Amino acid sequence: MNYRPLPKFFSTRASKSLAESIASAYGAELSQVDVQQFKDGEFSISATDTVRGSHVFIIGSTFQPSDNLMELLMLIDLMRRASAGEITVVVPYFGWARQDRKDKARVPITAKLVADLITKAGARRIVTMDLHADQIQGFFEIPLDHVYASTLYMDHVKKRFDVHRLCVVSPDAGGAKRAEGYAKALGTDLVICHKRRSRPNEIAEMRVFGDVSGKDVVIFDDIIDTAGTIAGAADKLKALGADTITVYVTHPVLSGDAYANIDRSAIEKLWVTDSIPLKKSSPKISVVSCSVLFSKVLRSVHNYESVSDQNRLA
Repeated sequence: MNYRPLPKFFSTRASKSLAESIASAYGAELSQVDVQQFKDGEFSISATDTVRGSHVFIIGSTFQPSDNLMELLMLIDLMRRASAGEITVVVPYFGWARQDRKDKARVPITAKLVADLITKAGARRIVTMDLHADQIQGFFEIPLDHVYASTLYMDHVKKRFDVHRLCVVSPDAGGAKRAEGYAKALGTDLVICHKRRSRPNEIAEMRVFGDVSGKDVVIFDDIIDTAGTIAGAADKLKALGADTITVYVTHPVLSGDAYANIDRSAIEKLWVTDSIPLKKSSPKISVVSCSVLFSKVLRSVHNYESVSDQNRLA
């Protein structure tokens, strides 16, 4: 098969480390983007390399602050106006995804708004990982490739645990489908925690459905924010007789008191990807890089090959 010329890689400032790793794993280099910062907080960007007719990959997670989203949109617009041949936007962590429906009167569907902004800016394809809700894929009117962290975590779990002692847990009802996929693939029991919130980021009550006594518990989730839900679930599971508790999360948002909540919880180890850079280190937190996985998926995208061959849903 005749492969195309190498694509060009660009990145927002916040995702530069991951982008460099993805480009390196691909066998390419990250192109330079110059940023000029103004006193009022506004900024402008420019690219050094010509992109006319090229396939460009723009890598940027849209975690807070909002400047990260704005910088990504500006990069896309830059490439469109510079006559890039193809513009593929790689969003390892798609922020604003928790606002994906109208759950009460007079609220926006912000995930759809962000999808529209990215498309309007000039993206022609999206590559993202572990969306908070699968239906967000339908918010885009352009092709979307959904990468799954289970491709990384399945082998990771199998190497570290005796599956006969293992129990897969969903920290809430919303993650039951994801946890069920892992449990089925690993051949283990599934336990579900049900939480009732008094307000955002605050849990009023948590119940556990299933038996964890004497088991090595593995919790899977897509996002860890304040870590209140997962820390609370871990403590509850430990009180119910769980032997060890390990957590695998795709996107380490880790805001507020997250690090303190993790440190004082029954969680023995938290594994995360580098879709979002860690704010600080913790002896309980380790990173499984998603750079090689993304490089394989992007190679398939660039060469018009099947992405599913590189990507596995648990």
